[in-house]
Amino acid sequence: MNDKRLFASSTARNRGPILDVLREILPTTGLALEIASGAGEHVAYFAADFPHVTFCPSDPSAEARESIAAWIAAAGVANIRAPLALDVERFPWPIGAADAMICINMIHISPWRATEALFEGARGTLPENAPLYLYGPYRRGGAHTAPSNAEFDASLRARNAVWGVRDLDEVAEVARGKGFGDPQVVEMPANNLSVIFRRNPEAA
Repeated sequence: MNDKRLFASSTARNRGPILDVLREILPTTGLALEIASGAGEHVAYFAADFPHVTFCPSDPSAEARESIAAWIAAAGVANIRAPLALDVERFPWPIGAADAMICINMIHISPWRATEALFEGARGTLPENAPLYLYGPYRRGGAHTAPSNAEFDASLRARNAVWGVRDLDEVAEVARGKGFGDPQVVEMPANNLSVIFRRNPEAA
């Protein structure tokens, strides 16, 4: 059997703490769009805990979408849609509306314009007060929160000069410019953060 599932070593460590936060913020019904689903391990794990929420994974990579589909099949759950070919920078997005949005570990492994596009797309996809959940490492007040994050940032920039650990204040500024309120921040293990933005009711 040709198992197309991809694995990320960090997923087993972070999926439990992330799920704890999602239990507090996701709606009990509706559609949750995951941006940059990667291997698909996260969505397969989360969906089992939200039987009345439909999850829609997405990724621009065909290899990732194959892995996502394999993880969906292995999970045996009925509330995950087939993965979308969605690149945040390409508009219009291939989905018109969602009740929540999840984006794990994308912002630091993509150019800054992808962050700007994420909020632009979310503005047109989410209803007022709906959550946009982000997870990953961030600088705060211009400084890294731990030496390990500084080392990780250096390694990212060595791989690609437009990648890097972002400053949360700068992300929040982009969010406000796209019609989102101030972030709710939850400290997570391994010097990561859960960051929740909600679209302001008056945002177009």
